[in-house]
Amino acid sequence: MFLKSADGRDNKYMISTISIVPAVLDVMSGPQGVAIAMIVYFTAMIMIGLWAYTRTSTMDDYMLGGRELNPLVAALSAGAADMSGWLLMGLPGVLYAAGLVQSWIAIGLTAGAYINWWIVAPRLRTYTEVSKNSITVPSFLSNRLRDKSNAIRVAAGIIFLVFFTLYVASGLVSGGKFFDSSFGIPYETGMVIVAAIVVLYTLVGGFLAVSWTDTVQGFMMVIALVAVPITGLIAAGGLGQVAVDVAAKGVETNQEMLSLVFNVDPRDIVTGLAWGLGYFGMPHIIVRFMALKTPQQATQARRIWAIWMVLSLFGAIGTAIVGISLVRQKIINMDGADNETIFLVTGHTLFPSIFAGFMLAAILAAIMSTVSSQLLVTSSAVVEDIYNSFSKENVKNVSLGITIGDRTVTQSNLGVTMGRVVVLFVTLVGVALAWNAKESTSLISSSILIIVSFAWAGFGASFGPIIILSLWWRKLTAPGALWGMISGAVIVVVWHYLLNNGEFSVIANTKIYEILPGFVVCWLVAYAVSMVTYKPNPEIEAEFDLAVKMAKSKEYEPFVPAESN
Repeated sequence: MFLKSADGRDNKYMISTISIVPAVLDVMSGPQGVAIAMIVYFTAMIMIGLWAYTRTSTMDDYMLGGRELNPLVAALSAGAADMSGWLLMGLPGVLYAAGLVQSWIAIGLTAGAYINWWIVAPRLRTYTEVSKNSITVPSFLSNRLRDKSNAIRVAAGIIFLVFFTLYVASGLVSGGKFFDSSFGIPYETGMVIVAAIVVLYTLVGGFLAVSWTDTVQGFMMVIALVAVPITGLIAAGGLGQVAVDVAAKGVETNQEMLSLVFNVDPRDIVTGLAWGLGYFGMPHIIVRFMALKTPQQATQARRIWAIWMVLSLFGAIGTAIVGISLVRQKIINMDGADNETIFLVTGHTLFPSIFAGFMLAAILAAIMSTVSSQLLVTSSAVVEDIYNSFSKENVKNVSLGITIGDRTVTQSNLGVTMGRVVVLFVTLVGVALAWNAKESTSLISSSILIIVSFAWAGFGASFGPIIILSLWWRKLTAPGALWGMISGAVIVVVWHYLLNNGEFSVIANTKIYEILPGFVVCWLVAYAVSMVTYKPNPEIEAEFDLAVKMAKSKEYEPFVPAESN
């Protein structure tokens, strides 16, 4: 018998539809649901890349999106590019193992990032435009300080290449672990899948594709980080039961899992807070400041970012704490699993297949958003800063033409093509480094947190003080910036390998994060050398005053700079 429609007639289509619904739900709740979610995610990322390709016609477009980012995209893409797999894997993993004492890292990051948006974003946006329309951090420093030798650009480009290659490798390690833990796909295969998708949309769409994919991924990350701990809390039986289980683990491990300060070495607190210093020199984050449509939008972007950051970090902390209870009650099984997979295992266990697929895609989003941003900034540094410093012909001035259907895209120039080649090359090197990260003979650690912390320190100590001084102190000189930058990088490497909990630690274990001594030394060297070498330059002084005036202005007044070197 057919169902009756509104007009009283038999409706065979209604009963057909009703019979289909259970079948669809069955597919969505089975293993196919995860596959569907992942396919939708990958397809969306690639489509965004193809869309961005049609809007990328110059070197400035490929590397900086034509300075057209709105506050929402700038804020969420900066957050997603910043946090990487560390937010959903590294941080929950270390909190799950050691308790809230590791939250000092999250506190330091939140404070550092907020201050970065406050004191760096508006001035960097205006100064990079005023200073010969600089599109990379090294080119800005070189133009700002009138470094005719190009030593700053070359040194900065080399530092970028070294530390970003390590950073990219950490993202690929995250990707390999993700596929291994989620689907039983071999670590190496998973790593190659992540690398291939990221390279595809980064090669095609450049900065615009990276920024918009990062924005989508930022939304996915925060939704997942809110949903997992809330669902876990309900499954565990509420706050009371979670508190009991966490306390029980503390007794077993002789730790105060919910204490920030009990039995804590003060050096651990200093180290955690020191993470915040990294933001001031993180190129793939501060490049979003440079790409804002106007400097006045930095305030709105900062507020959007703050909401995203707080929700995300509390979600990561909540996932770890609730995860302890879920494991003790045997609701989820972490036997033989890496601590860094606690978020992944929790989401996979508690959610229906299609939603679990979304949670898994959120982890991939965190990983891929950071890797893509790092690849793009590395390619811009190599092409714009290293190659242009030695080439007689600036790649910006070499025109190419590419036709898509009946539409001709004036494809920037040789620089865009070279940038794409660098993206591919750095990815291959990253894959090679991460390939055997689980082996004792590997050149890098298998711990996501250790790799990220080293690269983070390298950038924060090398560029953080220089960026701040270049924006706020008119007497900074090219020699001061150069030697400060080099000193910071050297101190980080020496401290990590010889004086800290690094791979060798042959002298001592100070337990102080290498970014702190590196940051201090960079600042002191830059200041001291600048005081010795400073000579008033009317052009630099006028440019400094103009940049400050534009940053403070309530209304944006477009500036037409000379073409950058």
